[in-house]
Amino acid sequence: MTAQGWTLILVFTVLIVALAKPMGMWLFALYEGRRTPFHAVLGPVERGFYKLAGIDPNAEQNWRRYALHMLLFQLAALLFTYAILRLQGVLPMNPRGLAGIGADGAMNTAISFTTNTNWQWYSGEVALSNLSQMVGLTIHNFLSAATGIAIAFAMFRGFARRQTSGIGNFWADMTRVTLYLLLPLCLVYAIFLIASGVPQTFASLVDATTLEGVKQHIVVGPVASQEAIKMLGTNGGGFFNANSAHPFENPTALTNLVQMLSIFSIGVGLSWCFGKAVGNPRQGWAILGAMMVLFLAGVSIVYWQEAAGNPMLHQLGLPGGNMEGKEVRFGLAASALFSVITTAASCGAVNAMHDSFTALGGLVPMFNIQLGEIVVGGVGAGIYGFLLFAVLAVFVAGLMVGRTPEYVGKKIESREVKLAVLAIAVLPLCILGFTALASVLPQGLAGPLNKGPHGFSEILYTFSSATGNNGSAFAGITSGTPFYNGLIGIAMWIGRFFMIVPVLAIAGSLAAKKYTPETSGSFPTTGPLWVGLLVSIILIVGGLTFLPSLALGPIADHLAMIHGQLF
Repeated sequence: MTAQGWTLILVFTVLIVALAKPMGMWLFALYEGRRTPFHAVLGPVERGFYKLAGIDPNAEQNWRRYALHMLLFQLAALLFTYAILRLQGVLPMNPRGLAGIGADGAMNTAISFTTNTNWQWYSGEVALSNLSQMVGLTIHNFLSAATGIAIAFAMFRGFARRQTSGIGNFWADMTRVTLYLLLPLCLVYAIFLIASGVPQTFASLVDATTLEGVKQHIVVGPVASQEAIKMLGTNGGGFFNANSAHPFENPTALTNLVQMLSIFSIGVGLSWCFGKAVGNPRQGWAILGAMMVLFLAGVSIVYWQEAAGNPMLHQLGLPGGNMEGKEVRFGLAASALFSVITTAASCGAVNAMHDSFTALGGLVPMFNIQLGEIVVGGVGAGIYGFLLFAVLAVFVAGLMVGRTPEYVGKKIESREVKLAVLAIAVLPLCILGFTALASVLPQGLAGPLNKGPHGFSEILYTFSSATGNNGSAFAGITSGTPFYNGLIGIAMWIGRFFMIVPVLAIAGSLAAKKYTPETSGSFPTTGPLWVGLLVSIILIVGGLTFLPSLALGPIADHLAMIHGQLF
């Protein structure tokens, strides 16, 4: 570990906290449906869309109607992308003449991008045409990100509104977020990336000759536009197989810093937006404080382990940190920081290969996902996932100290707690159930590259990433088989929508409640005590749920390493 490395971590933390309020103010304007500077240009586009689709943006929807419209929209988008991938061979903008994707692979990919997971069993530069990348995938990067933010807005309204059944309008939320937030930011972001050396072209190949005289065909394409929304929308799916370790996706130290900031920027803004929505910005800062505690703890562990390196290599006379699977352009600190950011959010972009991290260095990204990626989290998904734990924490606090279980003016009762537990339980049931299945069936055991605890970790990370809608992987696993494509597809769908529906049900239940003023009997939810309770509840729930599986995987792997045992 170096002073330079810790400085990078400190600078990132300061910058991302500083972004919380300005981004939150922008989001709050969209949450309220207020006019923005972009309305002069994009307002007619918004109104034209509503008129063409026959939508009244002011018509309130109850939680059931909101959920139904959201699910039908996601299903239509999924089928559209599936058709694009299957028909790729006969569609235009395919200069390399790539064939269509097989049925199981196309369905896996369509589900992946619909659910904001962006799990990629294929190499993008080898398998997909420019049309598939742009129309099939990049469009989903916008729509899935906008969906997450829309669900967060619905959840905020549940806490903020009183004695009403309406939690907003799904179509209005989606349209406003896409037009007035994601598109303008991505336009500026893509221009920055192009200026930094990221390709943006309809060409497919560039011929080059190496210093040794070897001729190569280098794939290019519309990379910058996909890269911008990939990071900002916490999607993570790369144009290239190497993802953000590829110099065409992430060419410099500056682009690396901007990519890390962009992954967290909307998530921290939503924390501030929540506090503003419920009339108490301190509530948002308290949530962000708890997120930062968990984030900095994770970064510290990963950086410490990667800098310590592998003692077995040290015994062979190879001192230093663990640089296996890392870009020398970024080094240990930037790689460790990126890995925690991308798994604390539901992003999945990587600038280093997590499978090559030390055992405990790889445990932290895996555990981040298993917690539900609520440490800032994906756009929308992080804050509404965190609020589920807030509901649980305030109820537990009421049981422990005899305080009234209230949160931001709403009494938390059995219905909300049951729904919160149901949503939180989706992840462990799916992760552990599918991991167990893949660990005993021959088709599942054929996937991992490694044996022993690390091979088990590859399987466990796969289903953690799929269910958590992250998309990163312990890349030693071979997942592009009918078995894994099918099972991972199911996990991605369950992890996204079996959590969203209970969240909307909670929003509807809370919106119908009257406001309950804070009294001396209410548990305070803005100070250090509340932050500590939140962090404790999250770690206890996560630890009790996943510690046994982690003990069989990365913890056993670490113990084997320090005792000089190889598998």
